[in-house]
Amino acid sequence: MAEQVITGYKRWLEGIGEQGVFFKNFFRNIFRGGFEWSEFVRQCYEIGYRSMLLVGITSFIMGLVLILQLRPSMLEMGAESMLPKTLAVSFIREIGPVIIAIICAGKVASGIGAELGSMKVTEQIDAMEVSGANPLQYLVVTRILATSLMIPLLTVIGDAIGLFGGYLALNFTDDISFSLYFHKCIASLEFIDLFPALVKTVFFGFAIGFVGCYKGYNSNKGTESVGLAANSAVVTASLWIFVIDAIAVQITSLLFYR
Repeated sequence: MAEQVITGYKRWLEGIGEQGVFFKNFFRNIFRGGFEWSEFVRQCYEIGYRSMLLVGITSFIMGLVLILQLRPSMLEMGAESMLPKTLAVSFIREIGPVIIAIICAGKVASGIGAELGSMKVTEQIDAMEVSGANPLQYLVVTRILATSLMIPLLTVIGDAIGLFGGYLALNFTDDISFSLYFHKCIASLEFIDLFPALVKTVFFGFAIGFVGCYKGYNSNKGTESVGLAANSAVVTASLWIFVIDAIAVQITSLLFYR
């Protein structure tokens, strides 16, 4: 039993070391010449545009449901007029970024892990190295940078759609104009609501891209490893999103709420 614990601990430490080396190689290849702009743009399209429908539908439903769930409680307290403010602050500060990141972890991280894992299994990555190409720069750098850029953009779009869903839900029972609703939403937001929420989505995107690339790039040979890489990428990326969010909340509290 003790030997199994020691073996598991050693593997955990080895995994951390391998991730550190992978992280170092990623940054080293960012600043090398011959950046693959065409592949970067293609990945932005695949990660951003192809995820927009899923993000939009989920954000719309979340905004709509939150208003429907909050309204009875707010009505009991006589604070029904606070519904737009409550939705805007909660959705933009916390709910929107985390939910959208989790969705992208399931879609993007698994896709990257499966794609690179299949390339590893079929020895396409080895063939790129033999031919003199730089697979890290072409496959890894472009994908991580694309996720770091597109996840914040998807979050901004998702936040706007979520607030619109809340507006429609509020009009099921009340009559509030579009301009008045969004004026209340925007007036309730401050710098400490917008900036930290946007910054942490960059780290969410980086974690999604890095985990997906690492799991796929280092998958073992064999068809089974492709599925394991995709599944592991989703689980690990989701855990990192919650860890980053917890750290971001603590830092925000220390800097802005002292």
